Amino acid sequence: MTTGCLGVLTATLSEAIARTAEIEVLTSVALRSAFTNLAPRFEHATGDKLVTGYGLIADVRKRVLAGETADVIILSRPVMDELEKKKRIVPGSVVDVAATAVAVAVRQGAAKPDISSVAAFRRTLLNARSVVYADPAKGGASGVYFAEVLERLGITDQMKPKAVLVPGAQAAEVVARGQAELGIGQTSEIVPVAGAELVGPFPADLGRLTVFSAGAGIASTSSKDAGALIQFLTAEPAARVFRAEGFEPG
Repeated sequence: MTTGCLGVLTATLSEAIARTAEIEVLTSVALRSAFTNLAPRFEHATGDKLVTGYGLIADVRKRVLAGETADVIILSRPVMDELEKKKRIVPGSVVDVAATAVAVAVRQGAAKPDISSVAAFRRTLLNARSVVYADPAKGGASGVYFAEVLERLGITDQMKPKAVLVPGAQAAEVVARGQAELGIGQTSEIVPVAGAELVGPFPADLGRLTVFSAGAGIASTSSKDAGALIQFLTAEPAARVFRAEGFEPG
């Protein structure tokens, strides 16, 4: 190879390397299954690399407020609005990408209980031998909300002996292993788990939809690439993945 050709090749490779970005993402564990499928698609399309960290919404919120940042942060809409107001998110960058409902799971093949109305749901809970859900004290969104529902139904004390508490998004896995009769979690945390089966969201009067929004971290050194990822997450190919993983696109 001539010196001139070698120089052109070196310049081309250098330009390609320069274009490749490493994009840091902080998000909720509820999005793990979707991101497992979305990340390689984005990386293939752009040549960029995603480095994704997961945690409970409450934990990630605390970390970001304490100074941790990322190029893209994806959490529940109220938390993202709070982070934007507190100047942890680039103003105007927050967009909704997906939503998921708090729902009920059973072990695959088990009879699906009646949760079609508030009264039916209350009976189902009282008749269940055990119910697994995220420990509200740990900050898991579905567990915090389920504790509120038990209060509204007036059955908090009756349900305490039946409760199986997990630290995060493991309710469907516990149900799949046969270690609890019912599981409570985000739909997106139930659908991907082999051996668990989605019964459905809470009845309408008790329904809770968690909307996840993405925004650029205020200290991002790659704002252009962060914007590209956010745009990718709101496009139709990503929407198809979100639907398959138990979400409704934003």
